[in-house]
Amino acid sequence: MIREIVSDQFRLSQKSLPATKEDLPVVQDLLDTIIAHATGCVGMAANMIGINKNIIIVNDDGNYLVMLNPEIIKTMGRLYETEEGCLSLTGVRKTTRYENIEVEYYDMDWKKQKMKLSGWPAQICQHEMDHLKGIII
Repeated sequence: MIREIVSDQFRLSQKSLPATKEDLPVVQDLLDTIIAHATGCVGMAANMIGINKNIIIVNDDGNYLVMLNPEIIKTMGRLYETEEGCLSLTGVRKTTRYENIEVEYYDMDWKKQKMKLSGWPAQICQHEMDHLKGIII
């Protein structure tokens, strides 16, 4: 089901809770919503649709990567300054991101995964993980 995008900064600033297997249905709503906004959205966190759980989706060139309880376990490469927009907010804001990251997360089968991301997908992932911590850029 396509959900409404949350824009209330107070709600977005709340830290998300760990996801459980019972939260797997949330993923479908998140996927439906990100696909509905595909022209202006490359990543989405569950709190953007009003669900405070540690679930994100990264759109890596049409491949939707679902991550439950993602954690950055390693940063590599340079730290750079960039500007990012957000579907929940208007305009763009400056932020800093790592060029390369390694992330651990659970997949849809509730199996632990480890993945290295570089460049644009790494930046998207970091932005969405900020959402889970209640960080609004």
